[in-house]
This record gives sequence, structure tokens and C-alpha cells, in this order.
Amino acid sequence: MSYLIGEGMTGGYGGADILHDCTIAAEKGEIAVIVGPNGAGKSTAMKAVFGMLNIHTGRVVLDGEDITELSPQERVGKGMAFVPQTNNVFPTMSVEENLEMGAFLRRDDISVTMEQVFELFPILGDKRRQNAGELSGGQRQQVAVGRALMTQPKLLMLDEPTAGVSPIVMDELFDRIIEVARTGISILMVEQNARQALNIADKGYVLVQGRNRFTDTGAALMANPEVRASFLGG
Repeated sequence: MSYLIGEGMTGGYGGADILHDCTIAAEKGEIAVIVGPNGAGKSTAMKAVFGMLNIHTGRVVLDGEDITELSPQERVGKGMAFVPQTNNVFPTMSVEENLEMGAFLRRDDISVTMEQVFELFPILGDKRRQNAGELSGGQRQQVAVGRALMTQPKLLMLDEPTAGVSPIVMDELFDRIIEVARTGISILMVEQNARQALNIADKGYVLVQGRNRFTDTGAALMANPEVRASFLGG
């Protein structure tokens, strides 16, 4: 079984179901990407994996343990970290204080992890005393990812990490995401920039109306004529 699997998930936010027998999985150290058209249920699938909405069919298993009934807070304790698309930093707190907030569950020395974050995102080290709200959009995204890494996660979930940033910043963020995966952390990412995301993905999921439409390696999906025509602009 995969390190993470949200298997046969059906559910939504209380009204009509948004997900329909949807399955998402990721292996250790693997980048798994969820793509699809607007309204396909991409972010909903990730939130279901993190326990932010109820699924009435299916289950979520992490490292062999069924965590379907656990709250998001309990899932953080199991090694999950979630970076939402918006409102993902504390704007009136410094970069360093934002990172410290990410380590609130820890009782050990966090300084080594913080230095690792600064090595991954050098600009954050330079601006560690500056309020996060004064940073550029791309820098705030780095703070949000860095804060999630402060939890020492086994699974990092990113909801549209490159939304609203320039192509140059997007490429840099993707490079850093690859570096994180190389440390053995599993990455589950929802991304609107499907072509660029599949280019770095070990595995890709194309969702349409809350259902799995295509599942394959990132390279295979990039080469699939139907995927290219329908979801990658030809």
C-alpha cells in the first residue's frame, strides 16, 4: 500500500457530493500532483485527505494507519502538514516568528530545522526580522512552506503554491519542492499550472467533476494526447 492513500473518497461540504469515488496516493519522497479544470474538486480532494471535510465513503491511510476519523490537528501530529492557497502567513509577525509558530507542537530544539529552512530559502534568512506581510507574494509562499516544514512533516500538502506568482518565482518554488522531496518527504500538491506541475511530478492525477479521469506518471500524462489536448493546451 502507498505511504499515503485517500481511497474511494466520496463527500463534500454538507450539500451535494463534490468528490465521487476519488483516489489519491503518494509514496515516500514522491511528488504527487492533482490537476484538472476549475471546479474539478482538486482542492476538495486535498482537504479530504487532511480531514477538513467529511467523506461518507472511503478512507485515508497514512503509513499503514487508518486516520479517516482523525481531526486535522491530530493528522498534523501524525506527520501531515498543509499549506493553504491564501491567508497562509501571519502578516504582522516576523518571518522568524512565523517559522516558530510552525513548531508549536514540538518540545525539542527547533533551531536546526529553522536553519535548514533558511538554507532552502536563503531570502528568508536575509529577511528573518521583517514582517511577513511586507514580503512579495513569492516570498510569503516560501514563509508558508517553511512554516509547514518546521513541523518536521512526513507528508507536505500544498494547495496552489504558485498561485499569483511570476513564472520565474514559480520555477524557483518548484525547484525547492523537488529539494524537499529528495529529503524523503512526500509531497501532495494541487496546481493550476498543470504543464509545469506534471513536469516535476512522479505521479499525476487528473480530476474532472470530482472523479479520477487519468492517473499515471507525470511524464506519461504529459505525453498523453488526450490529456495534452484537454488539459494542457495542446
